Amino acid sequence: MTAKALSTPHLLGVDTGGTFTDFVLFDGTGLRVHKVLSTPDAPERAILQGIRELGLNPAHERLRIVHGSTVATNAVLEGKGVRTALITNRGMSDLLTIGRQARKALYDLQPAIKPPPVPRELCLETGGRLGADAQTIEPLSEADLAEL
Repeated sequence: MTAKALSTPHLLGVDTGGTFTDFVLFDGTGLRVHKVLSTPDAPERAILQGIRELGLNPAHERLRIVHGSTVATNAVLEGKGVRTALITNRGMSDLLTIGRQARKALYDLQPAIKPPPVPRELCLETGGRLGADAQTIEPLSEADLAEL
């Protein structure tokens, strides 16, 4: 292990999905991408396998891992799993119902409307809002949380 490898932090992004676990590694010199099959019964196995296959040794390298998972998102979008609620900012509870204009037949006057992934009655609004720069525009209060 070189002194440079020890002093350069590695940043590893991991996305655990239902089929694949994806990796993006920044090692101080460039990006590397990698993919392994997911192990839904024990997601950590796929993560550790990918770390090994990338040639990383967390015991000897400065490694920062950022982990996300699309498993829950996919379950909601596919209508699988348990009943789910959406907590969103005030004024945004109709977002899933309204949807976007991105549809196959944009000018069809009677399009088939797919139900939203979360029913309107389970879309809850609360205060608190962050700007694009992550600065607080409106703080989330105890009263807002109590309303939920």
